[in-house]
Amino acid sequence: MIEMDIFQWLGFAGMLFIVYAYFLLQTGKDTIASFRYQILNLIGAILLTISLLVHFNLGSMLIEIFWIIITIYGMMKNRSPKKAKNEKNI
Repeated sequence: MIEMDIFQWLGFAGMLFIVYAYFLLQTGKDTIASFRYQILNLIGAILLTISLLVHFNLGSMLIEIFWIIITIYGMMKNRSPKKAKNEKNI
């Protein structure tokens, strides 16, 4: 049996968050702009990054860093006053 440390469990949990967010998107239960979709992605990427600080893999670390940056950008873009104004006009 494979023994997993706390950092591997964090990485596993992060993967579940990201896969669940993708599932919600594909089934139409969330949209790319939904806060739930974005927060699930952000939490998942953060947990995976923490895991990668201990069990380092350069390719995986880079993708998680970009995932976090892009998710934060999307969250800020979707919460901007301009977006809120446009939604009121619809």
